[in-house]
Amino acid sequence: MKKIYKDASTALDGVLFDGMLIAAGGFGLCGIPELLIDGLVAAGTKNLTIASNNAGVDDFGLGKLLATRQIKKMISSYVGENAEFMRQYLSGELELEFNPQGTLAERMRAGGAGIPGFYTKTGVGTVIADGKDVKTFDGQDYILERGIVADLAIVKAWKADPSGNLVFRKTARNFNPPAATCGKICIVEVEEIVPLGALDPDTIHLPGIYVHRIIQGTHEKRIEQRTTRKAS
Repeated sequence: MKKIYKDASTALDGVLFDGMLIAAGGFGLCGIPELLIDGLVAAGTKNLTIASNNAGVDDFGLGKLLATRQIKKMISSYVGENAEFMRQYLSGELELEFNPQGTLAERMRAGGAGIPGFYTKTGVGTVIADGKDVKTFDGQDYILERGIVADLAIVKAWKADPSGNLVFRKTARNFNPPAATCGKICIVEVEEIVPLGALDPDTIHLPGIYVHRIIQGTHEKRIEQRTTRKAS
């Protein structure tokens, strides 16, 4: 099956619909699928629910989809760095489902593994537990969290081969692998596509069975907070 597409709009063609749930890889601005996000902006798909660590910054990453009012709900663990995210949430324009960081990662991983739910101690006794099933194991309470199965996963990797086997670079291997596995369709953007057989099997972080479409492009890799030493 041909997995390589020429650009984001071509790769997204035929898979988008209003009201869909999208799992997006990346942590802050590290390893985000910036080209596919731009493709979503151009497509104009509305009422999106996005499961992601955060929503980028005001003018980059998922922040672009907030600016165009295409996101209805965020499932996130962090809302810093984005004033528009905060403004829309506080004004009631945006729904927000807070998840502890590890819980969000595990919800994606569980969805990808076919696990409908799991129990965790994280969030017990807090607002995170409101409305959730509580069970006691070995004398301690745990809350039920549901696995996430997304209509679409958009992720960023360093290298891919034509079969979709992926290698992530350093800390860009954050939410990308679990996001990729939990999508019914997974579209990946990469910096380089190498020939089949060029990747050492022991270096592959995600097997191509999870990947449906691939694009290659040039990435900005913006830094959220740049700190430099004062000139001496």
